[in-house]
Amino acid sequence: MNTLNRSANYLSEETSPYLLQHAHNPVEWYPWGAEALTRARSEDRPILLSIGYSACHWCHVMERESFEDEAIANVMNTLFINIKVDREERPDLDRIYQLAHQLLTRRAGGWPLTAFLTPIEHAPLFIGTYFPPRKHHGMPGFADLLKQVSKHYHDNRSRVSDHAQAIREALMQTEPGADLTNERTGTITVFNAAEQLSTEFDNLHGGFGHAPKFPHPTYLSLLLRLAADGNSTSTSEMISKTLTKMADRGLCDQVAGGFYRYSVDDRWCIPHFEKMLYDNAQLLTLYADAHALFGREDFRTVALRTGDWVMAEMQSPSGGYFSTLDADSEGEEGRYYVWQAEELHTLLDSQEWSFASDIFGLDGTPNFEGRWHLNREKRVEDTGQDLGLSKTQATRCWQQIQNKLRQRRQQRIPPARDEKILTSWNGLMIAAMARAGRRLNAPQLVSSATRAIDFINVNLWDGTHLHATTRLGKAHINAYLDDYVFLANGLLELLQARWRHQDLQFARGLLDGVMERFRDDTSSAFYFTSNEHEKLLHRTRPLMDDAIPSGNAVAAKVLFAFGHLTGKTDYVSAAGQLLSELVPACARYPAGACALLEADDDRTHGLELVVIRGQRETAERWAAHLHRDYHPRQLVFAIDSHESGLPTVLASKSALDQPAVYVCQGFQCDAPLIGEQAFESWRQERLDSVYSDSPSKR
Repeated sequence: MNTLNRSANYLSEETSPYLLQHAHNPVEWYPWGAEALTRARSEDRPILLSIGYSACHWCHVMERESFEDEAIANVMNTLFINIKVDREERPDLDRIYQLAHQLLTRRAGGWPLTAFLTPIEHAPLFIGTYFPPRKHHGMPGFADLLKQVSKHYHDNRSRVSDHAQAIREALMQTEPGADLTNERTGTITVFNAAEQLSTEFDNLHGGFGHAPKFPHPTYLSLLLRLAADGNSTSTSEMISKTLTKMADRGLCDQVAGGFYRYSVDDRWCIPHFEKMLYDNAQLLTLYADAHALFGREDFRTVALRTGDWVMAEMQSPSGGYFSTLDADSEGEEGRYYVWQAEELHTLLDSQEWSFASDIFGLDGTPNFEGRWHLNREKRVEDTGQDLGLSKTQATRCWQQIQNKLRQRRQQRIPPARDEKILTSWNGLMIAAMARAGRRLNAPQLVSSATRAIDFINVNLWDGTHLHATTRLGKAHINAYLDDYVFLANGLLELLQARWRHQDLQFARGLLDGVMERFRDDTSSAFYFTSNEHEKLLHRTRPLMDDAIPSGNAVAAKVLFAFGHLTGKTDYVSAAGQLLSELVPACARYPAGACALLEADDDRTHGLELVVIRGQRETAERWAAHLHRDYHPRQLVFAIDSHESGLPTVLASKSALDQPAVYVCQGFQCDAPLIGEQAFESWRQERLDSVYSDSPSKR
């Protein structure tokens, strides 16, 4: 047997917490790289590729059951070259093999992803997700599966190349435009996506589809845009109901803020307890924008609590944002977050218990394995009325309960935190913090975003190239499309929150890199990996949204915006060509490409750029009035009159004798508004027009 006679395998020098979790397994794990791939090829052994991430519950289960089992490890080490991949560090590999799983099994994938690959082409021989160690409930046992796959490979060795070619061709057919014909598909717009979403909407509990129920931020973002345009009352109702239910129920952490990954039930009551940076970034943006559109203070409160939680628990002392909090602690999912009824009785005084019992509905049967996961069943003011409390007394009692619960929970053993800093997810959170900060007049959020962008500029950017991840001072892996464009979008939001010339230069460097290293020579779309990346089984061009927006969608958005801001027409042309090619490719399911359709909506209706030039404090004060309102196609920049080194198109918009406001549609600008009275008259006229056209707005 080829057992590993050392205390650690080849993962012990990695920076990924997920890989390090497996560094002392008896499995001879390698990271993905030349050493493992060369050995597989030279020894003609298939590859066992296991993809997961540190907060993944079923990844932990499979490790305990199989990868820590000496007998199973011996079989793995004898028959396969074993490679462990962190899907957060290597989304390129994860995308390829999740797609292969879908093609081969006709089912959605997930984590852990378990793929058996040919040693040369790295094409999947067999692929699945979690496997139990022994046969169970119709699932093959992992130990038996290992032997069967190895035998199949060696028995069919002569046909492996043909098999790999067939897999590559199948993957190519999934690319945007591969199934288009010359027939006209009609114009695809945000309205097509909204119509599909209305058929999937849960009228009772909000959200889309059934359990497991995910937040789907890209759906809600598109609907919010339509609601802002006053297109339908039902659109506003879909957004309001979904955001309200998600905030009140168990998807949201009622004690410390922040959102969990998804709900295992239709009512948003019981979540899968991991907390992901990218979910919270997108939801923070949505609640801040929804507050701006509807004027609801509860949405503002949720946004601020989410931002506070991010700064307290997910931002490193050096500025970057960490990736995830695990679902498990002390070996149990959700243990850190749930409560015994007796513990709550002991912790709270009689009035607080009565209040908590009423607002959380604690008079029934515990909702999570004999314990309570807290869901708000009532509003604070309604519970106060039930108990005969004034609004002030109810608010004070609610705050006391939350403080006591938070302090008690902090005494528990917390879930593990994955402290690697991912550039793409940081881009999402930078954008969210900057946007929420200016929407909600919360400068602490803008400061948080500034610290993060400065960290990335110093630690992950060399002036021309970006890295995808860093931990413990080690930045590595060539950045992906998402890294470049999500970060550029973060800079777009930060420049509106507060102008810094170096951030504009940073954004232009990122977009120049995208144009140079990611564009497909045969089309207008961008690849997920750069032309300097290693050659893999397939090179994807992202079209559809996943848990995060499509990289091509965000590329179109930021190229269009920065092109108009800086006068770089090649950016604008690239965005237009990309949209012309990709939008028709989402005709079958427009709702799956909401971010792309939003970018196309910017192109169709045009962006409005508002540039305010004057003394910094004055310009920012004027801009703050505009930031409070939600206009999805409006960009607002307050630039000090003494700012130098601006692109020509901005330098021409100078401060005159008084502060001046330039309002532009694309590259066409109206005569400047000179002085505060002119600015206020224009703003009030716009407000009157907007509210008369859309009575659903506040």
